[in-house]
Amino acid sequence: MDAIQDFNTLGSIRTTKYGETFEGFKKGVDNEEPLSPMAQLLHEPGSNVYIICFIGFKTKIRPDVIKENLVNTVVKNRRFSSLQVRDKSNGSMKWIPTHVNIDDHVIIAEQDPNIKSPEKFVENYILNLSRSGIESTKPLWDVHLIDVKTSEAKGTCVFRCHHSIGDGISLTNLLLSCTRKVSDPDSVPTIPGMDRLGAAKVANLWSRLGVFWNTFVALLMFALTGLFLEDTKSPIKGSKGVEDRPRRFVTRSLSLEDIKFVKRAMNVTFTDVVLGVTEAGMYRYIRGRYSMFCIDFTHKDEDGTWGNKIGYSLLPFDIRFRKDPLDYVRHANATMKRKKASLEPLFTYYFTKLVIMLFGTKVTGELTHKVVHKTTLIFSNIPGPQDEITLFGHKVAYLAPSCYGQPYALMINVVSYMDKVMFVMSVDEETIPDPQKLCDAFEESLRNIKASA
Repeated sequence: MDAIQDFNTLGSIRTTKYGETFEGFKKGVDNEEPLSPMAQLLHEPGSNVYIICFIGFKTKIRPDVIKENLVNTVVKNRRFSSLQVRDKSNGSMKWIPTHVNIDDHVIIAEQDPNIKSPEKFVENYILNLSRSGIESTKPLWDVHLIDVKTSEAKGTCVFRCHHSIGDGISLTNLLLSCTRKVSDPDSVPTIPGMDRLGAAKVANLWSRLGVFWNTFVALLMFALTGLFLEDTKSPIKGSKGVEDRPRRFVTRSLSLEDIKFVKRAMNVTFTDVVLGVTEAGMYRYIRGRYSMFCIDFTHKDEDGTWGNKIGYSLLPFDIRFRKDPLDYVRHANATMKRKKASLEPLFTYYFTKLVIMLFGTKVTGELTHKVVHKTTLIFSNIPGPQDEITLFGHKVAYLAPSCYGQPYALMINVVSYMDKVMFVMSVDEETIPDPQKLCDAFEESLRNIKASA
């Protein structure tokens, strides 16, 4: 397959000087566009989040090929070719189109000639990226190419962007548009449908009443969490200011076939099994310190259009010893059934928009931070391509998405690709100094659950 995909060349875009206010622009000439309220909220303290995805390549990295393809694909998206500029007079932010110098956005990592551990080198490089954001003098995204061979890949590509550019589904769709199937180089890969929160069943009166009740209880819990409820203290709950600390990203690949085996044996969903494994792994990791406590975590459910359509769902995560390992999956299944028969993410999304409209992004940011900081971790489950894919002509070994800047000491992202399921942990090392042990706990938990099934 030709590595350079067939797209129109990038047209010239008017540039603006950094630091100019909006008075310096003529309305309509520079095609200004305001950031959505949700995008502006993601610039508030405690919500200033960056999305980061590291992609392992099976082939040697070709920087020039990646740069040329980025110009012909990603840069053509307005959000990746615009500055986010704040109006000094009223504090609002707007997208201002600008010229993109691709060399400012593609960084080739400097290699240490005395690398003792390639895996640790890549891990530390990504950790250092989380120490800071991207300068606002350019569009808020960049790509880092690490030409270091590890046990899983011949090179690593790290994509980073500010969350205001788009949510996880938007960026996943963008990534897919830049990839092709290895088996059919002219075809864009597809991903299987995922279990979506908010997909409430309203076929009859009883199910409608169930949706109403589940939604009412969920929203009541949200309100009470904002007022006084808080998770039980635990070794994995972050302290104040955790969102400003750097993050270590660790991964562990588990067998997709093992998870499917449990799914078929118990007649549950993929998400049920993954949540059960996570719950069992968390108990295994912290046992000996606490015998039982409840952790609520936030699962983001997002639409597929560009922007940030984020709704929240609080899930009670009951960490305790269960004699039968399958009970972890059964508990996850029961919880998810209630959450699916609920409009919680939809209501929280529109409630957030209403609060922004009434009180502005600053007050909404403080309120959101107050609620989420009382919970313990955030969890996201994203299905990936089932076929082997290439990204700009590079065969992909693995995909590992995550975030930093969130007010949690632990974020768990689970993504499937081909025959593997990747657990990606974003951890605050002050709270979780041994994240590899957490990975071991997840792996051992899946082994026990499969044996019991």
